[in-house]
Amino acid sequence: MTTLVSAGIASLTPSVVVASVAAAEPTRTESHAGRLNWLRAGVLGANDGIVSVAALVVGVAGATGSTAAIAAAGTAGLVGGAISMALGEFVSVSSQSDSQRTLIEREKRELSLDPEGELQELAQIYEEQGLAPATARQVAVEFTAIDPVRAHLLAEHNIAEDDVVSAWHAAWVSAAAFSLGALLPFLAILLLPSSVRIPITFGAVLIALAALGMTGAHLGGSPKLCATIRVVLGGAAALVVTFLIGSLLGTSGVV
Repeated sequence: MTTLVSAGIASLTPSVVVASVAAAEPTRTESHAGRLNWLRAGVLGANDGIVSVAALVVGVAGATGSTAAIAAAGTAGLVGGAISMALGEFVSVSSQSDSQRTLIEREKRELSLDPEGELQELAQIYEEQGLAPATARQVAVEFTAIDPVRAHLLAEHNIAEDDVVSAWHAAWVSAAAFSLGALLPFLAILLLPSSVRIPITFGAVLIALAALGMTGAHLGGSPKLCATIRVVLGGAAALVVTFLIGSLLGTSGVV
C-alpha cells in the first residue's frame, strides 16, 4: 500500500484504491504459501525419517549381523519416530491454531460490541500505512462491507479464518512423511545381502538426502548446492558415527 502513495494516491478514486489494495493483499498467495508450507514440512519429515532410521539400523548392523536384530531396531525406530513426529506436530499446530482462533473470536466480539470504533481502527491502520485520511476511511468502509472480520484479521494480524490448520491433519502428514522416508534405509538394509548391505544403504541414503536437500532448497528459494551439501554431510556424519559406535560395541563384546 505504501507504493500506492508514492504513485500519487490522491489522483485515484476510492473504489480504485480499494481494488488496488485488495490486489496487494497477501490473500491471493495464501493457498499457494500454505501448500508450500505443507510440502516443506513433508520434506523435513522425510529427511528426519531417513537420517534417524538409517543411523539406527546402520549402527545396529555395525554391532551385529543379525537380520532379526536389525529388523527389530528398525521397526522400533520407524514406529516410534513416526509417533513422536505426529505428537510434536500435533502439539505445535494445536498451539498455533488455538492462538489463531482466539484472535478470530476476539475480532468478532469487538466488531459486534463496537462496529464504529472498529471501523475507525481499520481506517487508522490504512492511514498509518500511507493512505490519505479520507481514502483510508473509504477503503475501510468498503472492505468492512465485504467482510469485516476478514478485513480486520488481515490488517491487524495478517491471517484469515481459513488459515487455521487442522492439528490432526498436520500430525498425519508428519507421521506419513517420516514413515516414507524411514522405509528407504529400513528396506535397503533388510533386503540386501549382508556383505553389501551397509555400503549400499549408505549410498542410497546419501542420494535420497541429496534429492530432499535440493527439493527443500527449491521450495524455500535458497541456493540448492549449499543446502544439499549441508544435508548430505549431516546425514553422512550421522551414519559414520553410529556405525563406528555399533562396530566398537560389537567388537568389544558388549552386544
